[in-house]
Amino acid sequence: MKFSRHPLWLVGFRPFFALACLSGLSLPLLWVLIYLGILPAPLSRIAPVQWHAHEMFFGFGWAVLGGFLLTSTKNWVQIRGYHGAALMFLVAAWLFERMGMWFGGLWPAWLFEFSNMLFLAAIVAMLMWTLARYSKQDSYRDNWFFLLILPAFLIAKQSMLSTEHFQFGIVMATGLFRMAFLVMLERTLTQFMKGIFQVDILRNPALDKAIKLLALSLVGAGLMPPPLAGGISFLLALLLAGRLIFWKPQLAMRRLDLGIMYLGYGAIVLQLLVEFLAQVTPPSWVGAFSMHVFALGVMGLIIPAMLIRIAKGHTGRKVVFDRIDKLVLWIMIVAFVLRVIAPQIHPASYEFWILLAACGWFSGFAILAWRLIPFLLQARVDGKEH
Repeated sequence: MKFSRHPLWLVGFRPFFALACLSGLSLPLLWVLIYLGILPAPLSRIAPVQWHAHEMFFGFGWAVLGGFLLTSTKNWVQIRGYHGAALMFLVAAWLFERMGMWFGGLWPAWLFEFSNMLFLAAIVAMLMWTLARYSKQDSYRDNWFFLLILPAFLIAKQSMLSTEHFQFGIVMATGLFRMAFLVMLERTLTQFMKGIFQVDILRNPALDKAIKLLALSLVGAGLMPPPLAGGISFLLALLLAGRLIFWKPQLAMRRLDLGIMYLGYGAIVLQLLVEFLAQVTPPSWVGAFSMHVFALGVMGLIIPAMLIRIAKGHTGRKVVFDRIDKLVLWIMIVAFVLRVIAPQIHPASYEFWILLAACGWFSGFAILAWRLIPFLLQARVDGKEH
């Protein structure tokens, strides 16, 4: 069998979810060890804190988002997603970027810049081509939002690599990932609540569109007057919280695999309220606090449940969260508490809390890697090709 026909290269989620597990277990712990002075900083061309933020968004985050979007096109536009040699190229480009981010300080400037743009530019172009070319058969008419936000990731990435524009890049990247999560949650939670509890949740087209347009506007929050950005954040938080009431959280919270998605939704609301608070009375801790609410509360809670559900379902297995799967979700909830809440209660133990939280991510994603990567390397168990 040709290597490009190995099950790993049949669908986009297979290699990229494996990379997401490996980067999720390693990147936070690496950063904490660097922060504590136990490990030396990367030999990069950017500051260590820039490296950390960039890798969490564009290393870990885009391994997840890339795998999800490469796979979703199969259902959205009814064509097979990129596979084989094309998928191998994207994985090689992702790995090349990780090398550049760690060793780029030893490279010529042009090679570092090339390594940092190759993967994202390629996958954005490929995804946009698919969505644009097959738009007439797209089952989701609001996928035009992706045609807007995907190229914007390139601007956010370049900004995060700049010392002068780093904070702008952080705000923009957060806004872009928030937008992607909101679109994904709308679609998946509607299906999950219908399939699990046989109930419909509120889907008002005008409300849904208003939410997405407000979220889209906050991608450019770094360019807005602070009172305007704060006001939009507050309005979006209110609309999201109001809609959540009609999404039957009292049912969803009965099941951890579904409830954790609702907790991630709630973390989006919390992060928006923190951003609003920052414009009213800007304490010094708000910036880092807001970022970690999003990273650990949204990404850290929603993504593991996504990985389990998709890795099982799209390899022909029954989507059931067993005890070990639920243990992972509880570990990630505890990691959120340790990193976001505990330092506010006892700030003198800050280094201890962040180390424990990083160990939580290591443990949670190590278990996911142990459990899911064998699935990703094997053919579907139901006999289907992909």
